[in-house]
This record gives sequence, structure tokens and C-alpha cells, in this order.
Amino acid sequence: MSDTASDLDLTAIEQERTRIREAHLRPAGERPSSTARGLHHTALISSDVERTVRFYQDVLGFPLTELIENRDYPGSSHFFFDIGHGNLLAFFDFPGLDVGPYAEVLGGLHHMAISVDPDRWQDLVQRLTGARVEHEVHSGVSVYFRDPDGARIELIADPLGEMYGSKVL
Repeated sequence: MSDTASDLDLTAIEQERTRIREAHLRPAGERPSSTARGLHHTALISSDVERTVRFYQDVLGFPLTELIENRDYPGSSHFFFDIGHGNLLAFFDFPGLDVGPYAEVLGGLHHMAISVDPDRWQDLVQRLTGARVEHEVHSGVSVYFRDPDGARIELIADPLGEMYGSKVL
């Protein structure tokens, strides 16, 4: 197994990506409708409910919409933030469980990209700066940072269904 990206055969990887694209990607007019209505919520884990609320509501401007007990684990909270367009970002806390720090693993979260209005994007970058949240700006439309528990978040000023000027939907 390769230890670094420099050890990868990038030509072979691009050939495989092309093969998959040709085998599975249909032109927009030929695609069937999705069986889904949209993303109801994505659930992450919080080690501190109030710290998470302060970060997502006060720093990022995502209003807290509900805070209830988690039906699957007594004493655990399940809480939600409005991230626009009828989508929610949810969290669980698991008091008493040693869930360990955030980690990227196969099948796990690499990052979550949340679309924001271009007029608000720069303000949000300034909010991150003001809150002393370490962040990186890429391509003039994306800012990456970690939430209080280490989950990687991207705020992207591209419209929903677009990525860096290309249609992805």
C-alpha cells in the first residue's frame, strides 16, 4: 500500500475514474428522478452541547431549532440547527460514553460542505477569524475549519448544485 500521494499512479487512477464515469454517469436529461426528497439531517457527535450551540448558532449563524432527548440513549441530547433550504444539521451527545476524538475513517465523515450566500461568505470568514477559529480559504469561495469536536466543515459560496463553476447536479 502506498504511503504518500507521490507513490500513486495518477494516470491509472484517472483512467479508472473515466471508466466509472462512462459506465455510470448519464447526461442530465437521461437521469431518472431521485427516490429521495432531500437531506433531512446529518448527525454528528458533540462532546459539549452548549459549546456546540454557541459555535454553530453564535459564530456560524445557524439557528438552533430543537433540543430533545435522544430516543436511543437515555440522558443523551439530540439537537438541530437550520442550515437553510429546509436542511438540518443535527448532533447527539453521549454522556458517560467514551466515544473518543473525531477521526476520519472509511465510511466516516471527511468534511461537510454547507452552501452560503456569497454576500454572507466573507462575513462568515470574518466571524471565524474573530472567534479565533483556525481556517483556510481556498479558491476564493471555500473556507475550511474544524468545529469544536474536530469535524471538518466547509462553507462554500457556490450555489447548491455547483462546484467551482461546474454543475454537479
